[in-house]
Amino acid sequence: MGNLSINDLFNLKNKVVVVTGASEGIGKEVALMLAEFGADLALIARNKEKLKNISEEIRKKNRKVYTISFDLSNVREIPKVVEEIYDYFGKIDVLINNAGVNIAKDEKDITEFDWDKQLDLNLKSVFFLTQAVGKYMKNRNSGKIINVSSQMAFVGYYKRAAYSASKGGITQLTKALSIEWAKYNIKVNAIAPTFLDTPMTKQMFEEESFKKDVLDRIPLKRLAKVEDLFGGFIYLASNASDMMTGHTLVIDGGWTAW
Repeated sequence: MGNLSINDLFNLKNKVVVVTGASEGIGKEVALMLAEFGADLALIARNKEKLKNISEEIRKKNRKVYTISFDLSNVREIPKVVEEIYDYFGKIDVLINNAGVNIAKDEKDITEFDWDKQLDLNLKSVFFLTQAVGKYMKNRNSGKIINVSSQMAFVGYYKRAAYSASKGGITQLTKALSIEWAKYNIKVNAIAPTFLDTPMTKQMFEEESFKKDVLDRIPLKRLAKVEDLFGGFIYLASNASDMMTGHTLVIDGGWTAW
C-alpha cells in the first residue's frame, strides 16, 4: 500500500472539479456524487435555472460551488470562463468534459448543421476547454482530465455516423494529450459508457425493436444507470489512478467484448 491508505486513494476532499453539461443527466448526478466525496465544484451548462438548483443541493452538502451559464461551442470565450473559475478557487484539480449532443439520423439525412453541432460540442469544445484548463494545471505540475467518450468510439451502430466520429475523436484526443502532458504530471483519461437508462433516453427506448436490439448486444442484458459510472469517475479523479493515462475506461456491460 505504500504511504497511502484506502481513504487516501479515493479521497476527493477539497479537490476542485470542473464539470461541463452539469445541469442534468450524467453531469448533474456525477457532480452531486463528487460533492458527497468532498469535492468542490465548478459547473458549466447553458441552463441557468437548472444550474442554480443543483448548486443549492451541493451547498447543502457543505461544499463550495461556482456556476457559469455558458455555451461551450463559443470557443473563443472559453479562456475567460476558465480564468473566472481559477480566480474563484485558486486552482483546478480535475476537469470532466461531459457536455455533448447526439443527433440520431441515417447517414443520408445528416445535414452540415447536424454534423457541425455534434463535432463542435462533442470534440472541438472539449479540446479548447482542456487546452485552457491545462495552462493552469501545467503551472502546478498536476491535474486530471476525464473525457466522456462512448462505446460508439469502438463499435459501429445505426444512425450514429457523426456521433461516432466525434467520440472516436475524443478517445484519440485522450491518447494524444496524455503523451504531450505526461511531463507535466497531468493524467488524461476517458470513460466510455454504453446506452444509459435515463429520463432523457426514455422516449428513445419506447421503440421496442430498438430496445431489444440494444439489449441483445449487451451481455449483462440491461442498460447502464448513471450510478454505474460513479466508480469510474471517482477512480479517475482520485489518487487511485495516478499511474493511468491515455486510457478509455469502457463501461458497457460487455458490448465491446463480443
